[in-house]
Amino acid sequence: MPNFDEQIYAVLVQIPQGKVTTYGDVAKMAGFPRHARHVGKLLGALPKDSRLPWFRVVNAKGMISLVGESFTRQREKLLDDGVEVKENGVISLRRFQWDGHPI
Repeated sequence: MPNFDEQIYAVLVQIPQGKVTTYGDVAKMAGFPRHARHVGKLLGALPKDSRLPWFRVVNAKGMISLVGESFTRQREKLLDDGVEVKENGVISLRRFQWDGHPI
């Protein structure tokens, strides 16, 4: 897929603080609808010290998909970012989902 990575990163950097979006929405906004799994794989391959806001991307149910230490890391980053995250990793998409428009 030409420029897939760059297109995904371009969407990622636009997600505002205090908001989240889904893997599928990132793929769609980048011009690659139905490639949510590819987005997840790409974000999973980012280095731990990446400055991209990967943690603002959750699954279509509004939940953190990661497990273990990675789950805890994403949850803490979201909480620090101003997003309310339940103990089980659930986030209210109604309240915190970014619609893709600049704020």
